[in-house]
Amino acid sequence: MFRKREDITPATNQDTSTPTTKVTSVLGPGIAWKGAISGSGGVRVEGAFDGNIHLRGMLVVGETGRITSEHVRANTVIVAGALRGNITAQKIEIRATGRVWGDVVTSAFATEEGAFLRGQITMEEGVEITTPTPTENPEEEEADLED
Repeated sequence: MFRKREDITPATNQDTSTPTTKVTSVLGPGIAWKGAISGSGGVRVEGAFDGNIHLRGMLVVGETGRITSEHVRANTVIVAGALRGNITAQKIEIRATGRVWGDVVTSAFATEEGAFLRGQITMEEGVEITTPTPTENPEEEEADLED
């Protein structure tokens, strides 16, 4: 009936060593984006994205989502739409409406009946997804933009 009240203090420092398991950013339907996505956090794609993805967190490709990428790297990848490109992730799930064209490297793989995969699956004991680092020399990046 009576117990010691635990000290409830809000966490001010987020632990970046554990990957994000929730979606924090959304590319909505009707949006087409070309470029690169990198960082820590969860991303849901409902529109069209063309470019590389390197996340310390979760990537969800919604039913209306379309991704074209040379290589997708994330801790967890869930595909309900279409993804063209290779995937490296600790956990990959392809839903019944999901379509993947590319090779997969993972330690946990799941599909629903009706899911499509054209490529090779390589199962590893463990897949390490490192935190992406920003460009070390921003002047070099600016020079690339000017060319």
